[in-house]
Amino acid sequence: MVTLTIYLLVILAQALAGPCNPNKADVILVYCYPKTIITKIPECPYGWEVNQLALGGICYNGIHDSGYYQFTIPDLSPKNKSYCGTQSEFKNPVYHFYNSIVSNDSSVIVKSQPVNYSFTCTYNANYLVNQAAFDQRYVRFWEHTSPHLQHHVSLIQKPCYVPRVATVHVKNGSSGSFESQLSLNFYSNAKFSSIKEAPFVVETSEIGSDIFAGVEAKGLSDRFKVVLNNCWATPSSEYFYQIHWPLITKGCATDNSILVHENGKTSRATFQFNAFRFRNIPKLSKVWLHCETHVCDSEKFSCPVTCDKRKQRMEQTGG
Repeated sequence: MVTLTIYLLVILAQALAGPCNPNKADVILVYCYPKTIITKIPECPYGWEVNQLALGGICYNGIHDSGYYQFTIPDLSPKNKSYCGTQSEFKNPVYHFYNSIVSNDSSVIVKSQPVNYSFTCTYNANYLVNQAAFDQRYVRFWEHTSPHLQHHVSLIQKPCYVPRVATVHVKNGSSGSFESQLSLNFYSNAKFSSIKEAPFVVETSEIGSDIFAGVEAKGLSDRFKVVLNNCWATPSSEYFYQIHWPLITKGCATDNSILVHENGKTSRATFQFNAFRFRNIPKLSKVWLHCETHVCDSEKFSCPVTCDKRKQRMEQTGG
């Protein structure tokens, strides 16, 4: 009799727990990548099949993934105004992308509670990138990078076997980053087709020669354009070093020796300036270039920057 009782308890425990793994059932994950958003919701405790859950109430594109139902927004660019109901808004300086996963059952009776997961990804629009530009001696290549940020949000739920009757609303803001996709590069000529390893040597006789630079975004949605707000040079790697020389201010060149080729038109913004050295700094000093960069949403704003040559004024209408 004791053995039978224990056996019945084991069966009852398994029935209450259901087929899901409780350790994975109480965590909701949102991954915000520069081009893609991935959301994972637990199979448990709601009892819905993956083909009964829809991204934005439109797309039944969920797949099984180790105890979760995974839904993917493959590109942040709109498709028929939005991808599976994905919406976006800009609250300077942050972009918000949001959607939901909802249950849908056309049967006469519904035995599982309704589900509505609302999730949000946020991205900063402004970044600082820098690079050691040139030197009069050989130094090892240095590049400013940031690790790809991957964030997830964990929400603790009740055990699977506790009955529910209300719609589940999950509001969470998960942060992503464009910064790891941005790089400040130097090029061999005005075609900007060949990247030049930096920092490179500039001889004293080459002071005044052309330097070709640009900030490029890789792996971002096509809707985002790179805008250079401000660029300046320093003899130090510090962004706001007391000795500095402005090259671009409010999107426009600071003098006639600087030529901005593209700004806000594509995923790359490019410009050129003359090689120089700082006065009263040792001749073998290194020159660092810094750029304050804005990632502009071309679906919502006019991103290209135009400048009045007389007033050097930016006429950008948004972003």
